Amino acid sequence: MALDSTQFILLLAGITIVAFLYSSVGHAGASGYIAIMTLCGLSATFIRPTALVLNILVAAIGSFQFWRAGYFSWRLFWPFALLAVPAAYLGGYLPVPAAIFKIVIGVVLLFSAARLFFRHGDPTDIAAPAIPAAIPIGAGIGFLSGLTGTGGGIFLTPLLLFCHWASIRGAAAVSALFILVNSIAGLTGLISGGRPIPKFAWILAVAAVIAGTAGSHLGSRRFPVRTISIILATVLVLAGCKLIFW
Repeated sequence: MALDSTQFILLLAGITIVAFLYSSVGHAGASGYIAIMTLCGLSATFIRPTALVLNILVAAIGSFQFWRAGYFSWRLFWPFALLAVPAAYLGGYLPVPAAIFKIVIGVVLLFSAARLFFRHGDPTDIAAPAIPAAIPIGAGIGFLSGLTGTGGGIFLTPLLLFCHWASIRGAAAVSALFILVNSIAGLTGLISGGRPIPKFAWILAVAAVIAGTAGSHLGSRRFPVRTISIILATVLVLAGCKLIFW
């Protein structure tokens, strides 16, 4: 892999911005990292493991920050996560024609973003879903995450909000750990298949960790709910456009 100084600076800047924005809403940025690295002309063999490494680091930081701020709910998390990891593996393994699925999912994300732009506060009357309903939903989200190469947070967060299952920060806390476990499973699969982590990934990881720490701290403690809604809507627009056009 050869990058000139301008490409390298743009790559670092893009990774930093993506990590900051995504981490402030409990996401890790996989779709953004993939888009940035693709625009910089990096090879597919480099992009996928690198995006997963960055995803794991930023999701781990976000999980800790939102948990420390008191927003994580194990009762809400585990039913969604129970079957998500094997379903994510299945989604990544099966030769499903993903092009149409990605366009449909991208449109759904753009619609979700439009609704979030007009949200001024947390959902009212928050109540966790019934466990028998949450388990298959989590499996479906896990399958979609494997199909699209993301950690699944871009699907889980808006669902939690629109169904009034969590507050904005509560949804971010649950999504962060959900993304973490799915990303670890994905990276484990890649390494088991003989695809190592590129050494250059650790240079990008420094920028992602710094930006992810700042973003998750501000999102979990400082940003008002309205600001988080706007950032989340922006993240969903970026993810939706990436699914539709890449």
